Amino acid sequence: MEIKKCSSLDEARVEIDKIDNKIVELIAMRNEYIKQIAHFKTSIEEVKSEERISSVISRLRAKAIELDLSPNLINDIFIRLIDEMVESEIAELKNAKNF
Repeated sequence: MEIKKCSSLDEARVEIDKIDNKIVELIAMRNEYIKQIAHFKTSIEEVKSEERISSVISRLRAKAIELDLSPNLINDIFIRLIDEMVESEIAELKNAKNF
């Protein structure tokens, strides 16, 4: 991970804005894959797989620690993200399977 050395507050804010835009783009990409995944599943219970959610959260908490971030922050962000995307995936599943 390469971090640019900024020489002013404005320059640092521009870099943060660029990162924020990329984060939103990546979340949108993740959501598109979630919609694809819905077509491979056969039930709402399969979408709500606690085992998979737990695995994802554990992996991301470990990555946060590796990057010297708060694992609790990453946990909270991804729990919220996953909850919203589960709802999106359920809607896509219902649409695809005519539940």
